[in-house]
Amino acid sequence: MESDQLAEQFAAQRFANGYELVDGVQMHAENGDHFQIPHPLLKKYIRADQFVELRIDSPRFSVHPDAPEQCTCPICEGEATKPILGHEHPATLVPLPLQQVPSRGWGEDFWVRVTDRRGQFFAGVVDNPLYEARLHELELGNQIVFHEDHVLAVHGSHREELVLAMAPGDLRAFIEWLGTLPD
Repeated sequence: MESDQLAEQFAAQRFANGYELVDGVQMHAENGDHFQIPHPLLKKYIRADQFVELRIDSPRFSVHPDAPEQCTCPICEGEATKPILGHEHPATLVPLPLQQVPSRGWGEDFWVRVTDRRGQFFAGVVDNPLYEARLHELELGNQIVFHEDHVLAVHGSHREELVLAMAPGDLRAFIEWLGTLPD
């Protein structure tokens, strides 16, 4: 079965220096509102040619002495235990000039264009030049396999498409959930 094939590829996938994909569901459970992820109903409708955000990180590296003590993002402003580099958009949608950032072993959020989905597993292509590629060896254009729990975000350009694809019962449940969110 093809779903098993992606699951096997995921299980066999390894990144250098102990890097792993971060489980967004686990991070949300540990950090609550300070770590938002897409609702499971949005993830249910992700398909090929859509962009999702993932994070790769390694426990082998820690915060550097010159890093800020507090997180500078507007969401959490919490303790900066380890900086995370990020890419606001996929390179396909918003190409940026190559930026030189010294490798420090930090985590990195990046965009992937989904190429296949089988159950809860996805295959995709990395769609950002990654700053820490020298350490984790994951580069723009590489194939990657991941579980839906690793999805940290769905690119905003796909949100309407996802909602319009929902079955009536799922749409009703999603609207009810939206009604529980603070303004």
